[in-house]
Formats: sequence, C-alpha cells, structure tokens
Amino acid sequence: MESFLTALGPTKSLESMEVLFSLSVSFVLGLILATVYRWTHQSFSYARSFLHTMVLATIVITIMIMAIGNNMARGLGIMGAMAFVRFRTPIRDPRDIIFLFASLSIGIASGAQVFGVAIIGTLYFCFTALFLSWSPFASRREFEGLLRFMMPPNSPSHENLQAIFTRYTSSTEMVAMREAIQGEVQEYSYQIRLIDPSYKTDLVDSLSKLDDISEVSLVMQRTTVEI
Repeated sequence: MESFLTALGPTKSLESMEVLFSLSVSFVLGLILATVYRWTHQSFSYARSFLHTMVLATIVITIMIMAIGNNMARGLGIMGAMAFVRFRTPIRDPRDIIFLFASLSIGIASGAQVFGVAIIGTLYFCFTALFLSWSPFASRREFEGLLRFMMPPNSPSHENLQAIFTRYTSSTEMVAMREAIQGEVQEYSYQIRLIDPSYKTDLVDSLSKLDDISEVSLVMQRTTVEI
C-alpha cells in the first residue's frame, strides 16, 4: 500500500489517504449502527443480509459522494444510472427503513468529509435507538388475551362469572357468542385485560371449577401477533 501511494505522488497520495480515511470512518460507523440494530431488534423480520446491507450501504454512498464532489454533471450522471436500478425487496418493518436511511446518511456525511456530523450523528442515533428499546416508552404492558369457554344459555354461573372477572381482570368485552352442540350450550369469546400477568392460570382454574362451564382456553396476545 505504501509503495502504491508513493507511486501516485505526494498530492495523489494525500488524496488517497483521505479516501481511505473516509471509507474507514464510514465502515466503523456502519458496524456500530448494525450492532445497535441487532441489539434492539424485536420483530420476526430479522435477516443477516440486512445488517450487511447497512454496512455496505454506508461505504457505497461514501464512494458516490466522493466521486461526485462538486461536479453537477457527475451527480446527474449517477442519478441517471441509479434510475435504472429497481429495488424490489420488500421492507416490512418501518424501523428497518429508518436504520437504512441512517446508514445512507452516514455514507453521505463521510463522503463529504463532514466527520464531526457523521460521528456525533451516529452516536446520537444509536443512543436514541437503545433508549427506545430498553425504556418502557410506547410499550403497552396491558396483558390482553382472548378467553373462550362453553356454557349453557340459562346457566346460574353468570353471577359467579362476573365475580371472577372482577377479581382477575381490569376490563372484559364480549367479542363473540355462538351456539354449539346443537344449541345445548353457547360458546363465549371475551377480550380481557388481566390485572397482573400471573393471573392467567388462576383465571382459567377458577372458571374450570364452575359446574356449567367447560373447555376454558386463554390465548395471551403477543406484541407481534394480533389475536
């Protein structure tokens, strides 16, 4: 590498070192961004190739910005060439789009050699992403679930049912009721909100002990699955 830079001459050698430094800064910041994305990722759409894309995108954009420089003709030429590229890979999580934009921003700042903006911006973005991931901000810890059971239409257990709901849930809402076993019993479906997540077993056991209620089931809602 040293002999190659020496062959280029002092001016070209200085320019080459600036290019290598810009690409190195872009690469390191891209790795930091990809690492924070991996730490804070929570949905099912995780892909190793997406992390590689973020790191490589910072380098590609850095190269593009340095190649364009202050030359408008180069910029228009690159925009025209990029117009032929069609990206058909779907991005399901909006959060992935923000991380991809962040990698592009790092590449732009590094290519323009605004290293202060690139480094401080990356660290601040990563700090914010970690804070939002580890803090309870925007989380809904409401322990919602779907409760189903069978009960005869005129069962005297309705009063006991309401008492059990009052003991273990903060709110209940009937979402469905249909006849089953040729009208002998009815199937009830309730959207419930538990007071505490540990009440799941207690709620099901209390309902199962009632004489007229059978086939009790409770499905708790997950953050990535709708009931």
